[in-house]
Amino acid sequence: MQPMTRYACFAILLVSAALAAQEPAPQPTTAAAAPNRDTSYIDAQGTAHVTRVVPVPQTVSPQAQLVLGHPAPDEGPQQSLADRRKMTDNYTARARVAWTRICPNQLVDSTIAGVPVHIVTPDGMPAANKDKVLLNLHGGGFNSDSGSYTESIPIASYTGIKVVAVLYRLAPEHPFPAAVDDSVAVYKELLKTYAPNHIVIYGTSAGAILTAEVAASLKQLGLPQPAALGIFSGMGDFAREGDSQSLYALRGFSGHLDPPAPGAHDSEYAAATDAKDPVLSPIYSDLHGLPPTLFITSGRDLLLSGTVNLHRAYLNAGVDARLVVFDALTHAFWYDPMLPEAQEANHMMADFFVKQLGK
Repeated sequence: MQPMTRYACFAILLVSAALAAQEPAPQPTTAAAAPNRDTSYIDAQGTAHVTRVVPVPQTVSPQAQLVLGHPAPDEGPQQSLADRRKMTDNYTARARVAWTRICPNQLVDSTIAGVPVHIVTPDGMPAANKDKVLLNLHGGGFNSDSGSYTESIPIASYTGIKVVAVLYRLAPEHPFPAAVDDSVAVYKELLKTYAPNHIVIYGTSAGAILTAEVAASLKQLGLPQPAALGIFSGMGDFAREGDSQSLYALRGFSGHLDPPAPGAHDSEYAAATDAKDPVLSPIYSDLHGLPPTLFITSGRDLLLSGTVNLHRAYLNAGVDARLVVFDALTHAFWYDPMLPEAQEANHMMADFFVKQLGK
């Protein structure tokens, strides 16, 4: 390239950057601009360009109707990772207090196999349950902790069994397989005290994905499987986006949503790993011989597709896999102690675990 040509290209880039900087940021949709009728256009590539006007359903509780009707802007500044972690830390601190009011417990912070954990012991735990333990892998998008209290405190209380919540290393600082390695290390340590048929592994969202990954890893390592798994709003395929991720944001229809980008899902977690790696994406692994598994999701869950697709893969492998889909509710709604459906879902999880541990 000639020197003048090179300088001209550089000048064009500078002008383009300046013009881009002057472009106004996208503004939230207002009531005046919001569509008030359904539209549907399918382009030549088969991509659907749609709008839908969806009322709050009457099939959910009044409390859930209020949650579904809560507005959130569809445009806004992108949240930094530091702000996200601060937000989830504040949320989990409040959630711990709210759930403990309903489910009294003793909570101890400790380490197992060098990995930080919360150990939640429910008040009045029966002596017959002292030889059982539940291993929780929390949600939070693999980059924060949104569920180590909300997923452990109610389940400990409703099962009457101790829960160990693994505070695994987070991405992007520690991508795959760090979270799997930490979870497997804790499980291996628990095997020194508990029989495998007296252990359950479960999680929500990122923790649900991690639960399936850990089960695949245990099989690769030749370690015994637990008595049961709980995969609550998860997925098992980092190579392909499910349909629901094009339809729903974290709060269902409310909030910002970008069309799925091509390539691997969650590159900060998957990093350089092949998206079809059989542990990262267990849907590509040999699922035969996995323990009974309960899948739970909801009608406006962004991981609805991921959950039902992995459930179907488990069924095709001959696994005793059960699926419950709650109508209309959003991602991980069982975190909210004020929702009757959250109580129902947590009791459903607990009942499944108790039955499997009693066999």
